[in-house]
Amino acid sequence: MHRALGGLAAVLVGLGLLAGLGLAPRDAVQGHVQRIMYVHVPAILTGYVAIAVVLVASVAYLWTRRAAWDRVAAAGGELAVCFVGLTLATGSIWGKPTWGTWWTWDARLTSTALLFVIYLGYLLLRSVVEDPERAATYAAVLGIVGALDVPIIHFSVEWWRTLHQPATVLKPQAPSMDPAMLRALLVNVAAFLTTFAYLAARRYRLLSLRADALTRAIGGA
Repeated sequence: MHRALGGLAAVLVGLGLLAGLGLAPRDAVQGHVQRIMYVHVPAILTGYVAIAVVLVASVAYLWTRRAAWDRVAAAGGELAVCFVGLTLATGSIWGKPTWGTWWTWDARLTSTALLFVIYLGYLLLRSVVEDPERAATYAAVLGIVGALDVPIIHFSVEWWRTLHQPATVLKPQAPSMDPAMLRALLVNVAAFLTTFAYLAARRYRLLSLRADALTRAIGGA
């Protein structure tokens, strides 16, 4: 199952690169630099999905106290940091030629950076608390609280005046984008989500194997 999912992810990533770099038209205003959108937008959407996984798994853990839910949350949290970090990196690269600066304390950029810091803290909290149950409980609370930043990020361009452009795809009206660009973007979103699913499944399995090995070690002591 994991191999099939990994193979599908690799195929979709290849198709996404082909669509974004070769088949999608050149942007009339930004030129080729706009093509970073095919990484930037899927990265943040996948980051949102990872945080949603953390949120659901954290609530489920607090409700059931089952360690399996904590492992799901841990896997989601690690990948949330990866994808949100990729979002910030690609956003800075995109911002330099379009805004003339690598970084500005724009409402969306700032709230996204805060999200990154929160989930870095989430991972740090897991590593510094020695008792597994306490670590899982504290992390679950932080994971739930941290997810509240996601709607702030999404609606920041509507609530405040920012340099960041308003939503193009996730908005009430139909997406205002060239159909060829939209198709390329959707392929890349599918590629990123499939990659996330593969990595999350592999990470969950690794965490489960580690927990089983620890249990056997304690039992044999």
